[in-house]
Parts: sequence; structure tokens; C-alpha cells
Amino acid sequence: MNRTLKLVVNNSPNIENTKFFFEKNELKIILDLYAKMVSEGSWKDYGLSISSKQVSFSVFKNAAENAIYKICKNFKPSNKNLRYLITDTNGKILKNSFDLQSLIKNTNWKKLKS
Repeated sequence: MNRTLKLVVNNSPNIENTKFFFEKNELKIILDLYAKMVSEGSWKDYGLSISSKQVSFSVFKNAAENAIYKICKNFKPSNKNLRYLITDTNGKILKNSFDLQSLIKNTNWKKLKS
């Protein structure tokens, strides 16, 4: 059996314009929040998950537990206000917005109930 690896480079403009992850500025906003919450002792760990529909930044209070929140970016939202979401462990939408920075800034994380 001949097994070879092939490097495929696709410089198509359609691929470049499609975003399947958090952009640099979005990730900075989320990681700044994460650093603040870790320094306060509220959050302990995080994880990233990617699917064809969305990317999620999961927040954990303890590494051995389920995520308490997920900050999600929908790639093709049905409504512009569903572009960015904060969900609980069960996927229930707690807050949503078309703008990540305003969503993060206007969320009281200590009073946000999951």
C-alpha cells in the first residue's frame, strides 16, 4: 500500500474570504476577557471547538467539569443578531448580538445565570 502525503495549496479568493475561525481582533477581545476572569478567580480553563456552522470558546470553572459558558461565532446566522452568542452548558442562548465587543462589554458575567 503506497501512502503519500500531498500538500494542497488553494489560493482561490473564495477560500480567503470565508472565515472559519475567530479573527485576530475577535480572539483578542475574548482572551482579554478570559485573562480578566482568570485573575479574579472566576474561570480556570478554556477550550475551542470548531464545526462547519460555528466556532466556540468554552469557559470552564474547573477543568474537570462541563463548560459553564460558550462564546460562539455563527458563520451563517439566520439573523444578524445571532452572529455572536453566549450559551450555557445545554446550548440555551443567554445573550446574543451582531457585535462581539458590545456583547462582551455589556455582559455582567457575575450575574449571568446559566
